[in-house]
Amino acid sequence: MSHVASSTLGTYDMAGHQIIFSIFCCLTPFVDALSQVAQSFVPAVFEAKEKSQERANALRKTINNFRKVGVGFGLTLVTLVSCIPLISKFFTTDPIVLQRVNGAIPGVGLFMLVNGLMCAGEGTLLGQKDLKFLRNMYAIFFFAVPSYMLRLKHRSLAGLQTVGIGTMWISFSIYNLIRTSSWHLRLAQLQRRTQREVDAVSV
Repeated sequence: MSHVASSTLGTYDMAGHQIIFSIFCCLTPFVDALSQVAQSFVPAVFEAKEKSQERANALRKTINNFRKVGVGFGLTLVTLVSCIPLISKFFTTDPIVLQRVNGAIPGVGLFMLVNGLMCAGEGTLLGQKDLKFLRNMYAIFFFAVPSYMLRLKHRSLAGLQTVGIGTMWISFSIYNLIRTSSWHLRLAQLQRRTQREVDAVSV
């Protein structure tokens, strides 16, 4: 995003992007710990040797509890993002830069809204040692996200699309939305697999 902003969008967008990115880097650590906590709690339930209904229920309850906390963190972060118009005035007095900053707020807000759920899902998958799935998904994202950003650059330079930092942050938030959905769909799949194992043992 920084490359597209600096090489394509000009000085004002780059300045606005730097302000938004600085605030973004201050907010994201709030939920990073959620992933680490999930990695600590989930293995104790997941690695229980007996494939009982109690284990399946405990795993489901643990995952749901982390989801609830993730939603709470997301709402808290969105509240903080809504304060950006107030605090951005301490970074710059240029009205054009402030306008660019405000244009990026919807994208940052959407990213933060699901970021708690994303961290909860990622930490829970790591706690269940679903490393192959995570590896494959991040391999896809590693190429897909930069490719899309560079496509925005090309379309902007070719005059095919009006691109600003708001467009870039919306695109980045959609990536986080896709990532979050992927993690929780995978968790639902793993939970069904766990339940099938319990049903097979009880037969």
